[in-house]
Formats: sequence, C-alpha cells, structure tokens
Amino acid sequence: MRRLSKVVTVSTKIPIELKEKLKQLKIKPSKLLRKALEDEVRRREAQKLKVDIEKLKPTLDRVSIDDIVKSIREDRTRG
Repeated sequence: MRRLSKVVTVSTKIPIELKEKLKQLKIKPSKLLRKALEDEVRRREAQKLKVDIEKLKPTLDRVSIDDIVKSIREDRTRG
C-alpha cells in the first residue's frame, strides 16, 4: 500500500474528442496519468543512473576486487 504524502494538482488540456473517448471507455485519466508519470520518472532515473555509472567506470576499473574485499573486512572488524 502506498504511503500518503502531500500531493499537488497537475493539469493538462486535451482535445474534446479524446475526453469523450475516455468517458466512453470508462478510463480514469488521473489514475492513468499518474501511472504514466511515475513510469517515466523511473525510466529517466534509471537512464541517469546508467550515465553516472559510465562516468564512474574509469575510476572503478582502477580499484581491484582484492582491495574492495580488504576494505570491507577492515570496516567489519572496526565496527
């Protein structure tokens, strides 16, 4: 279940014919638009993350797996 949070209203203008078709097909535009916007945000966040990872790749390639394992083990023994 989604946690309730503050909300804002976002509106758009559509052709009358489209509004009539939505009504005929019993499509709730608010629900559909909310889902489409959420999906688009997720898609763009994933796309941005890929770009960020590509930017970090040269740095990450210079760190060996052995160094990473060693660092994790040192952190565990300190904690």
